[in-house]
Amino acid sequence: MNILKNINLIIAVTAGGGIGALLRFLISSAFKQNQNNFPFATFLINIVGCLLIGIFYSVIKPENTTLKAFLIIGLLGGFTTFSAFAFETIQLINSGKIFTAFFYVILSNIICFMSVYAGARFTSIF
Repeated sequence: MNILKNINLIIAVTAGGGIGALLRFLISSAFKQNQNNFPFATFLINIVGCLLIGIFYSVIKPENTTLKAFLIIGLLGGFTTFSAFAFETIQLINSGKIFTAFFYVILSNIICFMSVYAGARFTSIF
């Protein structure tokens, strides 16, 4: 990627990511005291983010790459922990790659959970 040619995209993703991460932090902070053993904040953020990524993808014209970069990659990528995964899975399904989508979902869940566990175990050893 030619950085100078794509500076608008880089700025859009950076700005959107910062805003999205800040929104996630603020919402998570507001819910912290009310979690009752269920991560409601993350659950709500992921649902809202997945809904918005579907809406933005559908309504923003394909040639408007800067707006898509800001909203989908930046804002929602920084806001959610799940929307990119869900979006990529839907793209695989829509392109007829049902087995690949199924494999991606199963493998991602198993390996990601195992990775979190391994990371936690690894750091507790030292």
